[in-house]
Amino acid sequence: MIREPAVAGMFYERHPEALKRSIELCFTGKLGPGKMPPAPDYPKRQIAALICPHAGYIYSGPAAAWAYLALAEDGVPATAVILGPNHRGFGPPAAVAAEAAWRTPLGEVQIDRGIADAIASGSNLIALNSSTHRLEHSIEVQVPFLQYIKPNIRIVPIVISVYHGHDVLNCAEEISRAIADAVQDKNVVLIASTDLTHYEPKSAASAQDALAIDAIKRLDYQGLLSIVEERGITMCGAAPTAIVISASLSLGAKRGELLTYYTSGDVTGDTSEVVGYGALKITR
Repeated sequence: MIREPAVAGMFYERHPEALKRSIELCFTGKLGPGKMPPAPDYPKRQIAALICPHAGYIYSGPAAAWAYLALAEDGVPATAVILGPNHRGFGPPAAVAAEAAWRTPLGEVQIDRGIADAIASGSNLIALNSSTHRLEHSIEVQVPFLQYIKPNIRIVPIVISVYHGHDVLNCAEEISRAIADAVQDKNVVLIASTDLTHYEPKSAASAQDALAIDAIKRLDYQGLLSIVEERGITMCGAAPTAIVISASLSLGAKRGELLTYYTSGDVTGDTSEVVGYGALKITR
């Protein structure tokens, strides 16, 4: 069974060559890192995790390019475990894709079934479930970037349906343990897919996002969830980010680093109502 792309032609280009060109522009454009990623290699492997945005490439693609350049320079692993929020609100707390592969305009990418099945069996909160993924864009938009920097990479997509509330921390910690146990000693990177503040003036959004980014940099996933809840920060992937931070700590992560931050207002010129986009790396 293969998952077909849900948002090709909307969030990113439908045709392969146009998609490749748009990804290249994300790397070389004014908000991007300004250079292309190197060929795949394994020189360092210090990056345990990435935090990447998931809007249309015209908006958040340059921010994502900062994260994927850092990964390419660090050494692209065999498998990327990608966690994204569930924007449609149905499904188990954590849904691991059940397909054999996902298709994008750049071709098929195989699911790492060994790791996927191990994660799914690690907690009663996690299920193998394809329907939750079918229309969700938060993970899908990461895949072409991964294919671009390493065409034969495997993925483990996990949609998270845990939101703000009294039980989110306990759920996040349990899911993170299952992930960390499944990937221990494996050649993987964890990726949390999230946008930051939604639809506030740029000055307010930037101030709110600075608080969330500071917690991520300190690898304080408990603080991140508290700040998001207390300040009403409309960060759609707070739970996936907390899970990735918690799992990364179990895997030896030591620090977080901001690679870039900007808002949709820096793309459109309209700063009255923006969405925040940040890219960070978590290193051992």
